[in-house]
Amino acid sequence: MEWTHARLGFDEAFDADGQVRHAYRDLIATLEKLPTEELRRREQLQRVSLINQGITFTVYGQEEGVERIFPFDFVPRIVTAQEWQHVERGLIQRVTALNLFLTDIYGDQKCLRDNVVPYDLIFRCGEYCRPLVGTRPRHDIFTHIVGTDLLRDEVGNFTVLEDNCRCPSGVSYVVENRNLLSRVFPEFFEDHAVRPVDPYPQLLREALTHAAPRGRQDPVVAILTPGLHNSAYFEHSFLAREMGVALVEGRDLIVEDDQVFMRTTRGKQRVDVIYRRIDDDFIDPVVFDRKSVLGVPGLVHAYQLGNVTLANAPGAGVADNKAIYPYVPDIVRYYLDEDIILPQVKTWVGNRPQEADYIRQNMANLVVKLTDGAGGYGMLVGPAATKQEIAHFAEIFNARPEHYIAQPLIEFSQHPTHINDAFEPRRVDLRPFILYGDTIKVLPGGLTRVAMEEGSYVVNSSQGGGSKDTWILAEQPS
Repeated sequence: MEWTHARLGFDEAFDADGQVRHAYRDLIATLEKLPTEELRRREQLQRVSLINQGITFTVYGQEEGVERIFPFDFVPRIVTAQEWQHVERGLIQRVTALNLFLTDIYGDQKCLRDNVVPYDLIFRCGEYCRPLVGTRPRHDIFTHIVGTDLLRDEVGNFTVLEDNCRCPSGVSYVVENRNLLSRVFPEFFEDHAVRPVDPYPQLLREALTHAAPRGRQDPVVAILTPGLHNSAYFEHSFLAREMGVALVEGRDLIVEDDQVFMRTTRGKQRVDVIYRRIDDDFIDPVVFDRKSVLGVPGLVHAYQLGNVTLANAPGAGVADNKAIYPYVPDIVRYYLDEDIILPQVKTWVGNRPQEADYIRQNMANLVVKLTDGAGGYGMLVGPAATKQEIAHFAEIFNARPEHYIAQPLIEFSQHPTHINDAFEPRRVDLRPFILYGDTIKVLPGGLTRVAMEEGSYVVNSSQGGGSKDTWILAEQPS
């Protein structure tokens, strides 16, 4: 069986001498015992299972249709217990600090007066909701659910690429990937103690009910979805089913006497907590986009009065704006008096004139991103772009440099991936999911996204990426 090692970056399964890393020895030995025909048969079983279960995502603007099966590679990614302890500590520190930051900028704004973060950066940020200044969510928790994207650097250390503090998606695939792999390749688990991911829906429900308005007994939770054609609708329905809560659209909710109710076959039922999977702009046409038909008129006022909890809180997106990212080490130090545990990528911010000049002069060597961009759109990967593409992007950048940041091209780690009957290295990232309830809990694992195309850095599902099961070992393999 052919295994190709990564020529660039950190190879997660093989060391620099081409030797199998300790954590992967049993897995690779098991894979090498399986004949090519058997691997093909198991892959076909995977595809059938994904289709039958409707494990899909939606791509907009594709002529061939809106729904696609999310590609899944059966070679799991393994993270040791010791590595994960470090990641977990770093993520808890980060989420703690970001919540303190959000509480501050919607409250006393002390960090702005102390010049930790510039005033103009916050007030120009599209995610900053001025109508909510002075509104404090229950327990001062703004980000009940966070997905933080990580990379391994060239020596294998985990590094934070960005935070997702609004409506992070992908956790349904984490749970379903594990279920699928355990059915199709049960022998993989015989020699490994892998920490489970299936408790996530219960942990999510506990975090949401903890945030319910004061005094509510047995609070009612609902998930607010934009509807069937949203790219993450599979996840919305999956989480509603697994938590045993209602999945609602804006038309199913009504605000009366500053209380939120959902329409049911038995009449109106009060809703205490809404896990909203709709962006701020669309949740309430009275406060935000008046043309929105997805939201609920009066919802924000009910939230401001403390009659309903919205998770994540409106305005939480300030914390994941890419222009805020370079300030996170300072934010951690300011609120916690600690050095940041997980390192970050060097970043230049376009709203600083000197740094904007640096971006202009070095665009061919940088990755330039919109500060409010997502999904790999609206960005330039300079080292992979043509001169014409760079020149065109430079015109766009020069029109509004304050809307961009730039970073060096980080060489992603690579992981063995089954491609055309061989195991080839493909670039991967990792999105762990963090829940903030009575305490901060990190799901042991996360969504490993993989760039299925050779040489590609784009792992996003909307642009052809796939995923892997992510194993956090409960103990070191023997």
